[in-house]
Amino acid sequence: MFRPKLFDTLKNYTRKQFTNDVLAGIIVGIVALPLAIAFGIASGVTPEKGLITAVVAGFIISALGGSRVQIGGPTGAFIVIVYGIVQTYGINGLIIATFMAGIMLIILGIARAGAVIKFIPHPLIIGFTSGIALIIFSSQVKDFLGLNMGNVPADFIEKWQTYFLHIGSVNWYALLIASVTVLIIILWPKVTQKIPGSLIAILVTTAAVQFLKIPVETIGSRFGIISSSIPGPEIPHIDFATFKNLVAPAFTIAMLCAIESLLSAVVADGMISGNHRSNMELIAQGTANIFSSIFGGIPATGAIARTATNVKNGGRTPVAGIVHAITLLLILLILGKWASYIPIANLAGILIVVAYNMSEWRNFRSVLKGPKGDIAVLLITFFLTVLIDLTVAIEIGMVLAVFLFMRNMIKFSDVSILTKEIGDKEFGYDLVDGKFQLPKEVEVFEITGPLFFGAAYKFRDAMKYIKQHPKVLIIRMRHVPIIDATGIQVLKEVIGESVKNRTKIILSEVENEQVQKALKESRLLFAIGKANIAATFEKALIRAQKIVEDAKTFSEIRV
Repeated sequence: MFRPKLFDTLKNYTRKQFTNDVLAGIIVGIVALPLAIAFGIASGVTPEKGLITAVVAGFIISALGGSRVQIGGPTGAFIVIVYGIVQTYGINGLIIATFMAGIMLIILGIARAGAVIKFIPHPLIIGFTSGIALIIFSSQVKDFLGLNMGNVPADFIEKWQTYFLHIGSVNWYALLIASVTVLIIILWPKVTQKIPGSLIAILVTTAAVQFLKIPVETIGSRFGIISSSIPGPEIPHIDFATFKNLVAPAFTIAMLCAIESLLSAVVADGMISGNHRSNMELIAQGTANIFSSIFGGIPATGAIARTATNVKNGGRTPVAGIVHAITLLLILLILGKWASYIPIANLAGILIVVAYNMSEWRNFRSVLKGPKGDIAVLLITFFLTVLIDLTVAIEIGMVLAVFLFMRNMIKFSDVSILTKEIGDKEFGYDLVDGKFQLPKEVEVFEITGPLFFGAAYKFRDAMKYIKQHPKVLIIRMRHVPIIDATGIQVLKEVIGESVKNRTKIILSEVENEQVQKALKESRLLFAIGKANIAATFEKALIRAQKIVEDAKTFSEIRV
């Protein structure tokens, strides 16, 4: 469970597979280059921080990860979170939050929470992913149109109001560069899929801007020359006040990283017929984010598009991901300074395409045709992500999804009063008259579904329908898959009332192991008595008859 996939894949490693992995790694590294730069700039940090993240985190995620083909690095999903943290807490706050998120991820992995995280509701994932896509699109309008304005407001509505106020300042050259970028990315796969369209778009637009002296903003004019080196490691200082301020953003980074990386790993499993180790993947993601922050990088996670590119080009072991990181390192060290000539409008065009691919609009439309509860989770998560905050969106979305799940479970939970005539289908043989007549002194209740805090009130209310206190109350539990503390407490209350009313309780068909264990640990079985725990309904009826007959005999003796 805690063994990196790299160790397993190297056991029978062949020269042919090494060649395939190296070629795939080089191609993925080239694909990742423009994305790392674009994600860094869109996140409110310098472009080299995006490259540093892709190098450091990408290497560690592949070397220690639980997936054979996962490619890690900065992704579009983090743009919104990182930008917000930088605006509020500065670059140092981002580094600390990333460091803390890494620790949280390692704890989640050690606690074996990987399997649980995979069960995040689909509408919630689509909701915040589509919301993030819309925010990314909105954040690139200024650079896509080359608007002459100040800083872009963080608030979604205010942002668009500002765009409309400055719409007259469109730089038509920037719009042309961005539009050409989008067209190249869309059309280039028809030429070849070996070389990414985003790289071709960068080469074409950068060359055009430099040779034709097109008046548009470049990375160099906005950020200066990109550093061709990786800074030395520095562990961030965290005091209690800083921890308290950044624990919520760090938790959001950790949860989004966990969700996206495990989703990517699941997709990759389907492509290679593999099986990833989710807990090891979380530990690798945590370690990668810790080291990314130490070297001044931004949050990283598994990237679905780059992972798919790796698989399609023959990558089948973590060696491909390691080569991808080395490729980016060499590009940073050798060609880093040339990246300053890339037009900002080109990166805006790349991110517009990224936002479209992230939008999940087909899945969004599909969920809108589903159950009302799923629609509510989808829309609330989407609008909270866009208008308020991703952290709030995930928290409220999860709470709403849990409540809707509870409501559905309550619907499946039921407590029914059985009639006085029980058909012979309840037994394994035919009775003389086909029916079994229950004594008047016996009542039978059957619980169906989970007896948890959301449904326990049904059992409590059903007890109120007993007009006369019976001698024996049989409670059938053959269809109870789980019971919680509230369910146990309700049973205790029923037993307490039965003692006052001199009613004997018989539990019938307690078949589920969890239910048996819970009843035993709460000493309910002891309170009821071993003789009154029946393995079958037939035995419960026989026991009830005996109790009734014994009560009659005792009464006659007293008389």
